[in-house]
Amino acid sequence: MPVTVLLVDDEPLVRVGLRAVLGAQPDIEVVGEAADGAAVIPLVRQLRPDVVAMDVRMPLMDGIEATRAVLRTVAEPPKILVVTTFEDDAYVYEALRAGADGFLLKRARPAEIVHAVRLVAEGESLLFPASVRRLAARYGDGARPARTALEQARLTEREAEVLRLMARGLSNAEIASRLVVGAETVKSHVSAVLAKLGARDRTQAVIAAYESGFVEPG
Repeated sequence: MPVTVLLVDDEPLVRVGLRAVLGAQPDIEVVGEAADGAAVIPLVRQLRPDVVAMDVRMPLMDGIEATRAVLRTVAEPPKILVVTTFEDDAYVYEALRAGADGFLLKRARPAEIVHAVRLVAEGESLLFPASVRRLAARYGDGARPARTALEQARLTEREAEVLRLMARGLSNAEIASRLVVGAETVKSHVSAVLAKLGARDRTQAVIAAYESGFVEPG
């Protein structure tokens, strides 16, 4: 089955470009478009996309609020890929903290756009880990509740090791190779880390690790 994508951006040219790039892939299908975050929830419920590619800045409802709304009201929410002009924008970090799974630069090359959608849909690796580290270093706050959440999670030694490797951007397969264990074992450890942290996905877990001081973002 192809990865289905909903495009949300107030710039028609951006939507046209993304549709052209993604629609040319045999394993990706663009199922709908919207010009503002306010239209996301009914479209997500109607179309059930796997991924929402959503502009972070829109006039009525921006990508941050739209991400929060989707995760709050949709029972099985899609992956959310924030589309932005500037990767060091505070809006991007707030969108990630709100629950977005990754971000995509509008100036990205076609191959990078396709890779981002596939990676976010799979959910087994962190998109642009170096950029997430820079965002955490610039906008993260170690005094946030993330510190308490990490302390209360009581991760095992192996789970803590897996979280550190996740923060470095390693995929499940790469972590398995590094720890010399099976891929299913790593998947179980990742699931345990997410459950203990109350994180939706590995992006949220990594942000919590940075903000708590468990992993240094520098």
